[in-house]
Amino acid sequence: MKKFIYILMASAALIFFAGEANAQMGKRLYINGGWQMNGTIANDYVQNFQAYGAYVEGGYYVTPMLAVGGFASFGTNNEYIPKQTYQLEDKAAITTDLDRSVYQVPFGATMRVRFMRTEFQPYFEAKVGAEYSTQSTYMSTFVNRKDNWGFYISPEIGITFFPFHKDDVGFQFAAYYSYATNRNDSFNIKGLNNLGLKLGMAF
Repeated sequence: MKKFIYILMASAALIFFAGEANAQMGKRLYINGGWQMNGTIANDYVQNFQAYGAYVEGGYYVTPMLAVGGFASFGTNNEYIPKQTYQLEDKAAITTDLDRSVYQVPFGATMRVRFMRTEFQPYFEAKVGAEYSTQSTYMSTFVNRKDNWGFYISPEIGITFFPFHKDDVGFQFAAYYSYATNRNDSFNIKGLNNLGLKLGMAF
């Protein structure tokens, strides 16, 4: 009799948690958005990690595990260069400090594969699109600024977590690498490489 009661209780618990998880499992549409920390790497212009960014993305699960959608984000990375002397043309020189800035706005299409359909949903995502970027050097008396466009690609791994039963509100954490083909010969930039972290809400 006790064994039967234990089996009955275990079955009831499984049904209960399956029903609770179904709030997220039944959804085909998803929207994620929040804060982004972006690090520029593999260039001599600006190399640092800064939290001046945000993102939004959404999609539709065409199968229980595969979704397609779109994304947009932005990030700014700044670096201060202490005062030094720079040689100019005609043997002239200028002594100044610099503030360098890289502003990036990628957007495009996404494909996401999730590996579980529970409250915890680890996933892999690939992004492809375009990137608008501005690189600026602020000096004491003027600004040298370049705008350009490039092709953008980014693989990402992350997890969405829905802790509130019967509610489609949760959290997202992800890490990504991205590369954009933006070039700036004046600043010796031959592509923009980034590593980043994302922390946001999942709907």
